[in-house]
This record gives sequence, structure tokens and C-alpha cells, in this order.
Amino acid sequence: MARDFTSVGVVGLGTMGAGIVEVFARNGVDVVAVEISEDALERGRAILTGSTDRAVAKGKLAEADRDALLSRVRFAVGLDALHSVDLVVEAVPEHLDLKQRIFAELDRVCKPEAILATNTSSLSVTEISVATSRPNQVIGIHFFNPAPVMKLVEVVRTVVTSADVVADVEALCKRLGKVDVTISDRAGFIANALLFGYLNHAVGMFESHYATREDIDAAMKLGCGLPMGPLALMDLIGLDTAYEILDTMYRRGGRDRRHAPVPLIKQMVTAGLLGRKSGRGFYTYERPGSPVVVPDEQTPVASEAALGGAAAIAKVGVVGSGTMATGIIEVFAKAGYEVVSVTRGAEKSAKVFEAVRTSLNKGVVRGKLGEADRDAALGRINWSATLDHLADVDLVVEAVVEELSVKKALFASLDEICKPGVVLATTTSSLPVIDVAMATQRPADVVGLHFFNPAPVMPLVEIVETIRTSAETTATARAVCAGLGKTGVVCGDRSGFIVNALLFPYLNDAVKMLEASYSTADDIDHAMKLGCGYPMGPFELLDVVGLDVSLAIQRELYLELREPGFAPAPLLEHLVTAGYLGRKSGRGFRDHTRR
Repeated sequence: MARDFTSVGVVGLGTMGAGIVEVFARNGVDVVAVEISEDALERGRAILTGSTDRAVAKGKLAEADRDALLSRVRFAVGLDALHSVDLVVEAVPEHLDLKQRIFAELDRVCKPEAILATNTSSLSVTEISVATSRPNQVIGIHFFNPAPVMKLVEVVRTVVTSADVVADVEALCKRLGKVDVTISDRAGFIANALLFGYLNHAVGMFESHYATREDIDAAMKLGCGLPMGPLALMDLIGLDTAYEILDTMYRRGGRDRRHAPVPLIKQMVTAGLLGRKSGRGFYTYERPGSPVVVPDEQTPVASEAALGGAAAIAKVGVVGSGTMATGIIEVFAKAGYEVVSVTRGAEKSAKVFEAVRTSLNKGVVRGKLGEADRDAALGRINWSATLDHLADVDLVVEAVVEELSVKKALFASLDEICKPGVVLATTTSSLPVIDVAMATQRPADVVGLHFFNPAPVMPLVEIVETIRTSAETTATARAVCAGLGKTGVVCGDRSGFIVNALLFPYLNDAVKMLEASYSTADDIDHAMKLGCGYPMGPFELLDVVGLDVSLAIQRELYLELREPGFAPAPLLEHLVTAGYLGRKSGRGFRDHTRR
């Protein structure tokens, strides 16, 4: 049977430490909360009482339960107060020498059978454990912030951690209502190893002026359903903390360049721009510690000014007959634009018409669209099988197959047919927009409009500028997105644009982690959903997207950027070769035929 932890100690009462105290006390465990001084102790007490008072105010905790919770906590200065606890969780700043000193002292103070745990998110648990005479009783218990809310706990065993200690801690996590994943001692563990490569990449995008901070964050929130954009998340974590984690992962994790902190991070830390806690990081906040963002010199100008020079768009041509083309036709027609749908024949047009009508009917059934609005939308669409009918449109959106030769031939034809000044847009998600633009005599009028699938639902459009795209064309694209009720984010013509360039290396890293037998697909998915608030785990998402599609995108990123860390994981290539493509083939990282 697992041991019964009746009392625990928590060392360090910052935001994380105070949260861990609350987790234990909420679940009936007596806690000795320790700090280095009376002032630090009072700050920790204030964090705990503030958190529990907010829970009462929100109706999530009864007053009697709060009082009982607080009665279980004894505050003390100095480690000597921990002499009789069954478990100690250390939650001090991420400095190895500091943690080693504390563990050496805990080894002296605590009773011989006590388990010593560190809440480190990036440092080596093994290196911490050897500061004691009982490394077999040292373990990592990595809670996520805010600890009372986040369900995930990473249980980190070293090569000498006792199996009984691991089992006891796993049982304790269940008692606390947490979901635990047990892993070995590797830089970043699961969540941070996957998260911080992505965050660092996003900072690199911002540093190179590839896209604005607002557009990068909006792209990942709206395009991937993430709870926060990467730069806002960096501000929440703290840039100093993020730098320490990245630097540790780089040094401990094989010196992968993707974990080498982007120079801008160190510069901001040196300048005291640490994020929310200092009142300024990538964004500016109302005051230190406040989550309220206020305008600063980088805040985008008012939308009316940003859209200056936009051409008036009344009539839109959509070329293509696939799912994306169908969705785009519906989006424009519902928004009040006259639409000319061009397909490769009457039969294709009939299928697209039926698909659009079915989708609009579903909107009526669900109460999201009136019958009159449905009929008006259908009435705005003209069906054609010839490009010549695009001679008088103001905007053409191409949504044909992802083959460069096909798109170039189409744009060459549009160049001959369309009137001067027409914006020519491609919905490509992976091909260079400039190659398409140079197939015309008007590259200044060509832009990427990357809609996300399903287009009627997804609120994001990536507006992709080439080095030849005019400011007027970009302004028109912005105005069109606004007219559709979409959020348009502007970026350069680089492989993956914003979303895919940030998303797919993260997915590839997850495959490499599985390939190395560091953890299971289920535990990795749990870690990212419960530890980071992602709507889907990486392997769930890969199976939905399709492993063949994911591999093709990853190959394009690698070929263009030549970043060694972007090389597709061999396991991904092997699964695609074997025909395991995800849900569409019945099997990918999981077997979907048994569900």
C-alpha cells in the first residue's frame, strides 16, 4: 500500500509555492509553509489568502472550507520547522546551486524516511538529488501554474529514485485530484520541452519583424485554438524565467539550436522588461502584476488608418471546387459580396452548389442564419465553367490543388483576363506566393489569403505579402477580411507563414519525443492538454490533420529554413510510408478502427 502523507512541507512561497500549499491544504493535508524571512513569509501568506478569498468570492469555495483550509497551514521561517513532515516540496527560484544547498540542509533536518521533492521545471533532478545522502528518496513533482487549477503533475524519477517513492507520489497525486505523468529526468520534461521550443521560435519571428506581436498571438489563438498567444504567454511566465528554462534546456538537451534563447529575450531581461510582473515585456501592462494590457508605441494604429488605400470590392471570383473553395464561396456570399464561382465544368459546379446549399441549410436549422439570408446568399452566387466570366470582378481568390505548376498556369490566365487593378489572391498554405505572383505581369496585385478549414467557421486569415505586393493590395486584403468578419494577420512570404511555421515543428518535436521512448502518446497528449491548456494533444492533432499532410509541411519548412531541428522525425516518415495516415486511413499514431 502507498504511504499515507499526513503532513508535508513546502519551501518557497512565491506564486507557485503558495499554490502548492493551497493544493495540499484543500485536500486535507497539513502543511508547513516555509520561507527565508518574515517578510517573505508574509508575502506568501498574502498570496494564499488572496487566492482563497477570490475562490470564495467566485463561489468556488465555501467560507467554512476556506477557513478549514487555512487552519491546516502553519507558517514558519527556516527549514528546521520541517523536521517531522513526511514529504517536502521545494519551490524556490530555478538556480541549481540554491536548490542543492536547500536539499543538503533538508537531508540534515528531515526524518530519514521523508521524501524530498523538487518542483523544478527545467533543472536536473539527478543533480539536485546528489546533494543529499538519500538520492533514492528524491523525486521531481512538477506542478503547473496556477497549481490549484491546473490538473497536470509531471512526476520525474531519476535513475536511482526508489520504485516505492514513485508509487507513493503517484498515489498522492490521485488523492490531490491531479493527473500525473511519470517520466525520466530529461531537460524540460514533457510540457516545457515541447512548449519552449515553440515560444522561442515565436520570439524569433517577432525579433526578425516577420509579423507583429498582435498578429503572431492572434494567429495562434484563432488558428490553433490556443488559450493564449506565445508572446502573451511569455509575458505571463516571465521573460527571466523563460530565459533560464531555455538556457538550461539548451545546455542539458544536446544543444539543440531551437532551445538557444533568442537574443532579444536576454536583451529584454537585462533591460528589466520581464513581462507582467514588471509591468512591461512584449506588451505593456496597467501596472506591475496586472493582466490588463494598455496601448504603447507598438500598438497598431486605428483600423481605419490601417485600411487606407484599400480598393472597393463588390464582386469576387472564386476558382476551385474543393472543400476550401466551397467554404470561401459561402463566406463571401453570406457577407454580401456578389460571387462568381468558376469550376472545371457543369458537373463540378453542381456539386459545389449543392455543398454550399447544404451548409447554408445547416445554418438555418441551427438558428445561426435566417431563411431569407440563406436565399439571399445563394442568389448572390453565379456559377460558371469558364475563367472569362472573371473579366469584371474586383478580387479573385484561387483555391485549386496545391501544385505550383497548376497555380502558375491559372494566374497567367487570370493576368490576361482580369481588368487592371484586380487583386489576385492565392489560398496556398505551403507554396511560395512570389512564384505564383511572378507568373503574372502584375505581381504588385498578388497576395496570399490563407483561409483555415472550415472557412465558414474559422475566424483567421493569414494575409501573405511578397516583396512585390503593394501596400494598396495589402490594405485591400485587410479590408476584405474585416468585411468577412475575419481576423486578418499580415506576414511575409515564408514557408508555413505564421501558424504552420510555429505549429508543425512543435508536432515534430512530439514525434521525436515518442520515437525516443521518453513517454507515451497518451501521456504526451495529457501533458499538453492539461499542462498547457491546448485543445488537442499533438498526436490527436496529427491524426486529424493527416500524417502525410504533416510530413509534407514539415519537409517544406526544413527545405526552406535548413534548421536541423526541423528535419522530419523518422517515425513520421515511416508511418506515412506504411500508409498509417491518421483518421482518414483508420490508423495513425492510434488505431481509429476500434473506436
